[in-house]
Amino acid sequence: MTGQIAARLAELGIQLPTPRAPVARYQPAIICGSQIYIAGQVCSWNDGYHFLGRVGTEVSVTDGQAAARLCGLNIIAQLLAALGDLDRVKRCVKLTVFVRSADTFTEQPKVANGASELMWEVFGEAGAHARSAVGVTQLPFGVSVEVDAIFEIS
Repeated sequence: MTGQIAARLAELGIQLPTPRAPVARYQPAIICGSQIYIAGQVCSWNDGYHFLGRVGTEVSVTDGQAAARLCGLNIIAQLLAALGDLDRVKRCVKLTVFVRSADTFTEQPKVANGASELMWEVFGEAGAHARSAVGVTQLPFGVSVEVDAIFEIS
């Protein structure tokens, strides 16, 4: 991995997970014109799934933020796999963050900050994005957070 974004990742001490293969009938990334759509990425690392449970009961807000950050790392790994060069990213356009929430939990935006802050860290001003943070009853594999993304690319 070479380029400015690769150098920024190294400077920040950020390692990317191995991009996961799809677990069903979909593509992890689709390029459409000058945009790339990254399918929902869950909080997993090479060795399995992490941050299992509902945020607000089994998972704290702080751990929920860490889960969202991990989803963001998986998004960046999928970007790299699809593009071959992270310097092709012109900007992060939109993140949608799904938070497996306890019935009365209302701090989904705080959890989503884990992914949002990572995009700013890695891509600088190009990491500024629109965002939705949505509470849901269940997510695949029992994880606490899933994030999908849209990026503008060159």
